Amino acid sequence: MPGRPHRFLRSFRSRPPRPRHGLCVLLGLALATILTGPGLPPAAAAPAPRTASPAAGPGTDYATDDPFTADRTTWWRQDRFGMFIHFGAYSQLEGEYTRSDGTVCRDAEWIKRSCAIPTRRYEDVAQGFDPSAFDAKAIVKAAQDAGQRYIVITSKHHDGYAMWPTRQNGWNLRDHSSFDRRRDILAELKSAADDAGIKLGFYYSIWDWHDPDFADPATFPKYEKRMYAQLKELIDGYHPDLLWFDGEWDTDNPVNRWSSRDGERLEAYLRGLDPGLVINNRVGKRRVVDGDYGTPEQEIPDAPVDGQLWESCMTLNDHWGYARYDQNWKSPATLTRNLLDIAGRGGNYLLNVGPDRLGRVPQPSVDRLRAIGSWLRTAGQGRAVYGAGAAGLVAEPSWGAVSRRGNTLYASVRSWPAAGQSLHLGATTPFRVTGARVLGSDQRITVTEAGDGFDLTPSGAAPDPTASVIALTVKPPASAPPGDGTGLKAEIFANDTFTGPPAVTRTDPTVNHAWRYAGSPDPAVPADHFGVRWTGSLKPRHSETYTLTTVSDDTVRVWIDGRLVIDSATPHEPRVDKATVALRAGHRHTLRIDYTERTGEAHMKLLWSSPSQTQRIVPRSQLSPS
Repeated sequence: MPGRPHRFLRSFRSRPPRPRHGLCVLLGLALATILTGPGLPPAAAAPAPRTASPAAGPGTDYATDDPFTADRTTWWRQDRFGMFIHFGAYSQLEGEYTRSDGTVCRDAEWIKRSCAIPTRRYEDVAQGFDPSAFDAKAIVKAAQDAGQRYIVITSKHHDGYAMWPTRQNGWNLRDHSSFDRRRDILAELKSAADDAGIKLGFYYSIWDWHDPDFADPATFPKYEKRMYAQLKELIDGYHPDLLWFDGEWDTDNPVNRWSSRDGERLEAYLRGLDPGLVINNRVGKRRVVDGDYGTPEQEIPDAPVDGQLWESCMTLNDHWGYARYDQNWKSPATLTRNLLDIAGRGGNYLLNVGPDRLGRVPQPSVDRLRAIGSWLRTAGQGRAVYGAGAAGLVAEPSWGAVSRRGNTLYASVRSWPAAGQSLHLGATTPFRVTGARVLGSDQRITVTEAGDGFDLTPSGAAPDPTASVIALTVKPPASAPPGDGTGLKAEIFANDTFTGPPAVTRTDPTVNHAWRYAGSPDPAVPADHFGVRWTGSLKPRHSETYTLTTVSDDTVRVWIDGRLVIDSATPHEPRVDKATVALRAGHRHTLRIDYTERTGEAHMKLLWSSPSQTQRIVPRSQLSPS
């Protein structure tokens, strides 16, 4: 946020996340026994000790699928554009708090903390909160008009105030406000979203400023029990498609000690309640190994992100919650171009609105959302976003963004060339262009091979001042048919030095493992100090330069055709390593991976990507044990 450091996904940069956030929230089945449901009776079990999950142990593997290709995440990867809603007790102040000395302090959803509002005074503010004008149908219509296909609303922000009638405490919209006790805005939003075919998710803050049990390690288990129970209420009562966590970082006032172990247990518990949930990486510590996707905030990565799906969350002005004084609205053109840049780099765009104290979305927000939707609906330009992803075949140009959907490239041009001038598109692999047209225009596009790619020469002016879309039909490089592989030979050692005979020898369909703290590859292998050697061959479908990506903790080394290409042998926390290698379609390239777990967490994934192959776990069909 302006004037304050904001936190950024650790896996995107080699720095830790910064401690500030304006909003921005089949193993787990065994963990479902931790809680019995909303409105727990006094004898209900609290979460297990924080040292480990009771279901975890040697042989446990938390990796259930590949988010890049899983059926569970298909809708999220296709929809690309969502609405974030920041709304809570803080909205009652509308961004301004008058202190006892008459001075005015300004902020939005952080106003309680940044303006040092005494808890009793903040509770008085919340008691007057009456969002009587909250209209779920109108909000869903605003999302529809914008072309947004999913909604994420704050169910509980850092102030701990629940926006549904939770049974776990009285600090909620039903029991501590002036709002109609017969209404439930989350239920209303769920009904309206379902009717419109829009997915609904909930933001939930782990950090809690209000609960007296949060900051003290001795009492945190009491808070954690209520947190688990609240999340179970949300899942059982509203059936969300997504959970968006926040407040996971190390900080104080109050002290936040949330750990990666805590995130491990919570994520497994939630997947036990609903295996279909999509969960962001702030459930843990915002790392590449946490959740299903990364969460860059108020930033757009400059390229597809390695090792993880991602979503940029951003504001329409300078605040997440409503601030009556903030009129620094981004233009519709900027917002639309942001969406195109994000889709062209394989990400999602979660764009925020902050309703006022009565629950009304500000008209400038509605107007900008409608303008984005108008652009998406015009001449089928939305095809450059929905179901599209990183172009791969071409480099990102300076004049706009390019996305790919099947055998069509969508070049969204911000800087249209002058009459007779061309747009250059650099190719990353040989391919042919078999057709070109400008969406919403009958003008001709001349395509000529030039230098490292193609020149695109339009015959007329730009049809759209925000971005004009040129659709290019392409014939990509020939590919070999899918393989019939069964995976790689895995030799698992009960030590991290690969000495002696392996404790277990088997075939692993893929290299996609998350043993975390207490798990291991096999019940016969301890959770610490083990090694795995995978050997066999890898058979690509395309003859081109591939990027091999490992996500590992603690060490990994990778050889292709006897050549060491990734050498990450110094013990490390979860990290991404990459190598580029030239591979030949249909050829079996020998592959060897040596992985060791020393202490702490254990993760190992092998992904690949190329101009013709989007990033994903290397599939079983293309791996053979010999």
